[in-house]
Amino acid sequence: MAEKSLHSICRWTFNPGKGGFVPADMRPEWGGEKFNTADMIKLVKEKIAPRLPDNIQLGIEMHYDNEVNEKTAPEVADALVDTGIYLAMITPGAHVHWGYGGIASLDTNERKAAEDFGLRTVDIAYGPLKKAWHPDAAKAPSLIIWNGSFGYDLASVGIRQMYQNLKESIAGLCKYEEEKGGSLYIGFEPKPNEGHPAMLIPTVASALLFWRKIEEEFGVSRDKKGVNKEFGHSEMIGLDHVADTVEELDNNAMVHMHLNSQGYNDGIILGGPGKYDIDHGVRVNGMNIAIAGLIQQAGFNRWKGHDMQTRAYDNAEQGIDRVVRSVLSWEACEKAARELDTAGLLKVLGKRETAKAEDMMRDAVVSAQRYFDEMYK
Repeated sequence: MAEKSLHSICRWTFNPGKGGFVPADMRPEWGGEKFNTADMIKLVKEKIAPRLPDNIQLGIEMHYDNEVNEKTAPEVADALVDTGIYLAMITPGAHVHWGYGGIASLDTNERKAAEDFGLRTVDIAYGPLKKAWHPDAAKAPSLIIWNGSFGYDLASVGIRQMYQNLKESIAGLCKYEEEKGGSLYIGFEPKPNEGHPAMLIPTVASALLFWRKIEEEFGVSRDKKGVNKEFGHSEMIGLDHVADTVEELDNNAMVHMHLNSQGYNDGIILGGPGKYDIDHGVRVNGMNIAIAGLIQQAGFNRWKGHDMQTRAYDNAEQGIDRVVRSVLSWEACEKAARELDTAGLLKVLGKRETAKAEDMMRDAVVSAQRYFDEMYK
């Protein structure tokens, strides 16, 4: 039997509305105390899982402590086990509490509080949520480090000390997790901005260098350490997420994936460099087929998370459909990548027949769209 394709659905996708310049109550059934994380897991099982192919295994991603905490974790774990869905990723939602650097902060009180928060995130993963882990250790959950407070808006020599604080704190977190069992995959999620104009880990290359420095300075092994591959964050700064993929795989550092799009590379929806973090779902396009081919060659089969937002004007039914479409779009790109004549592609590229290479990739996109249409029906 073919190995399952692991897709994880994000708790934060299911919100009542964004607010601000767009409605905050488009999906009232997804708001308030009547719709908690356990309810969201049951919704995924009832409304999303039946619309997906049998080869897909589902997981859930969530923030500590606003989406899961010590009080709610037993109920969340029971919901995961009861539905046959796994814990795919957990992340400290420290940005909800601290905005002046978090574990990188020059405010010692904030830094200590944020560090303790990270340790509690590890505790809850190894504690009440442990029974919801995938039984295959190679598919254990990821602990992803992204925090909008890892940044600054003032140019000063203090930035170097913030960076050093970040290294020391992450090293401490990794050593704590190692004592707990060392089974989680720990990854940085780079982002160029949000919630500050400048961030300490803005790019994939920054994250790769960071882990090497952690290893050199603090003796933290880079095994199971690396990058949460976030498509949109590379796109929004105008970087090439295909080249990012090569770097991540070349350093054995792809521990998790966040599939999404800022929109500029399919010629249909707007977004891209210079725009805010739009987080559309997966698009069928040539770049995604290329990335799918690269991870297939590397044998990557960990969790592929759909870090996306339903559109501000979607009702709940449309929001669910967006998630289904995102999962199916990636599966379609994967199928097209598997069927692409890679040897033939390299042959025409070697002959500088790039127009023929374009034709081959365009044919793959057409095939992927056809596969999507078949699965979506």
